[in-house]
Amino acid sequence: MKKIVTLSGGSTIEVGLTGNTSNKVIMLPVAKKSVYGQEAESLRLWGVDPELGKNLVEGLSDKFQVLYFDYEGHLLENPQPDDLTPENIAKDLLLIADEMNVRKFSYYGYSWLALVGLQLAIRTNRLESLIMGGYPPYEGPYKEMMIVTNMTYKQTLKNQNMNNQNTSEYRQEINTNPEEINWDHVQVKIDSNQTKQFFTMYQSLMDFDDKKIQDMLTIPKLAFAGEKDTIIYGENFGSVTVDIVGLLQKNKTELEHLSWDVEILKGNDMNHTKAMQPATVLPIIKPWLIDNLL
Repeated sequence: MKKIVTLSGGSTIEVGLTGNTSNKVIMLPVAKKSVYGQEAESLRLWGVDPELGKNLVEGLSDKFQVLYFDYEGHLLENPQPDDLTPENIAKDLLLIADEMNVRKFSYYGYSWLALVGLQLAIRTNRLESLIMGGYPPYEGPYKEMMIVTNMTYKQTLKNQNMNNQNTSEYRQEINTNPEEINWDHVQVKIDSNQTKQFFTMYQSLMDFDDKKIQDMLTIPKLAFAGEKDTIIYGENFGSVTVDIVGLLQKNKTELEHLSWDVEILKGNDMNHTKAMQPATVLPIIKPWLIDNLL
């Protein structure tokens, strides 16, 4: 079943629900739409599955009902530069569940959508379990990410008048030579409203203390990251390091004491991108969901 849902801000998003109606529900806001042709080939160069959403949904729908949509894609098409706060995001996700007649559900998010899951979990009693990939649930890098998103936003303001020819040449370079990109000189050329919304989100989290909310999380919960998930940003992005796996490893004992299951995914290529692909994610989250829900 698919449905067009109107969110609280007035924009619409396509949402799907599939699987046996007697099964537990998993919410997947990470279900990107499939792409084909040259765009798919470009994604493969970067180690990205061009059918990421489809493969995640199909990989889980034999055992669970899957509530799926592309929330990031929706926000890039319908940016909320001043309104993308945890409160408003939680409202969107709960409204989607309501519109699809889903009362209780588990949540899986990756990267910033994992952070969203943590924010949702402390705002509702409707979650049955929480899976956070690529973002630590304890001592998260909120300040670092605010710097990165602020610098990204400033770049888009500075570069928004760049001509289409330069943008097109840049995109060709980034699509055909990923290993030769110098990230210290990458320029962001998407719309400033698209980037400002993520700065708004992190700015609203500056007073958030993820240590103090752990006793609110009484549901089964899993956190995972690739062992090479450390992102070193150049001067254009504030010269900060976002050490996802380092924070997870540092706090692994404390997290387990707090009833988190923690997985560090091994592999010299297991970076932020590799650890979010269905071939990596499904062998981790599917058995865990079966053990904790069925």
